[in-house]
Amino acid sequence: MKISVREVRLSFGDLPVLDGVSFDVADGELVSILGPSGSGKSTLLGVLAGLLEPDAGEVLVDGAPAARDTFAYMPQQDLLFPWRTVLDNTTLGLEVAGMTKREARERARELFAPFGLSGFEGSRPAELSGGMRQRAALLRTVVQDRQVLLLDEPFGALDSLTRAGMQEWLDEMRARFGWTVLLITHDVREAVYLSDRVLVLSPRPARVRAERTVDLPRPREITAAAAVEAGLLAELR
Repeated sequence: MKISVREVRLSFGDLPVLDGVSFDVADGELVSILGPSGSGKSTLLGVLAGLLEPDAGEVLVDGAPAARDTFAYMPQQDLLFPWRTVLDNTTLGLEVAGMTKREARERARELFAPFGLSGFEGSRPAELSGGMRQRAALLRTVVQDRQVLLLDEPFGALDSLTRAGMQEWLDEMRARFGWTVLLITHDVREAVYLSDRVLVLSPRPARVRAERTVDLPRPREITAAAAVEAGLLAELR
């Protein structure tokens, strides 16, 4: 499966946001998107998720127009409902899609152990740590069994220690499940640590102004990634 974004353009009234964005994502690849604040990164994910209609351009899957159910989208905030249990939060997308509550719970329960959430099925979101809330939100995204995960700064609100642990966890889980991922981040080190490739967007209106392959063995060491990180920082200036 190959995702192709071709010359996507979008404006909000007189404000141009995306100006001919084009790139490809291969099956099983993790591609990070970096760019200045306000450059249109979240808007781009909104287009891919089918939440926004572009003015021009297209999103293709293996050469055909992408269906709405190709992508599973995880926004910046975990958006867990405080009155629902963790289990019932993770099944929400399945229920909205028409699955019965029993079937949805059975499917979601299978992921609680690998996601490190066993024993918290009946807890409320307020009882979870920040990292556990993010794992629950990602479980809710993954359980929909879509081909591509769209992650919009999933760890941006976490403290540095929790964030580092979540980055390592995501890297392990992606290898285990073979996910295809588009990740928005402001953290160059995070992009280098997690990604197969990194795309750098220009200031708004956004275009892809640079692309870097992160050709480093896994598991990765921060010291080995320093040169790649320095190069990306230069691209962002």
